[in-house]
Amino acid sequence: MSVFTKYLIVFFISMVPIIELRGAVPYGVSMELNQYITLAVAVVGNMIPVPFIYLFARKILVWGANKKYIGKFFTWCLEKGEKGGKKLTEKAGRGVFVALMIFVGIPLPGTGAWTGTLAASLLDFGFKKSVIAVLLGVLIAGVIMTIGSLLVAFGITSIAGLF
Repeated sequence: MSVFTKYLIVFFISMVPIIELRGAVPYGVSMELNQYITLAVAVVGNMIPVPFIYLFARKILVWGANKKYIGKFFTWCLEKGEKGGKKLTEKAGRGVFVALMIFVGIPLPGTGAWTGTLAASLLDFGFKKSVIAVLLGVLIAGVIMTIGSLLVAFGITSIAGLF
C-alpha cells in the first residue's frame, strides 16, 4: 500500500463519527507514517464535517422528529441535546467556549468534534465560536493521541526487542 493511500485512510478514518481523530492518529502511527503529517491530515479530516453538522444537524433532527419510524429517536436526540446544552450553559456560564473546547479535547469516544458541534448547534452557541472551540479541542485531542500512540508504539518496540 502506498504512503499516499495510508494518509488517505487516516483522512477518512478521522471523518467517521465516534472514531474520528482518536482512531486515525493511532492508525497512522501504527503504519509508521510521519506523526506530524498524520496529525495534520487527521485534524483536517476531523474538521471537514464540522460546518455541515453545525448548520444542518438541528434541521434534520427537527424534520425527522415527526416521522413514523425515526421520530422517537430524533425527538430523543433533540431533547437530550437541549437538556445537556442547558446544563452545560448553567454550569459553565460564560465559560461555554472553554467547556466545549475541553469536551472535544478529551480523547474519549463520544466527546469528539461531531458530538461537540451538535451540542453547540443545539445551544445556538454561534457558528464562528463553535468552529474555533471545536478546532482547538481537536488539536488538543490530536496532540494527546499522537503522544499516547508514540509512547505505545515505543513500548511495543522496546518489549519486542527483548525477545
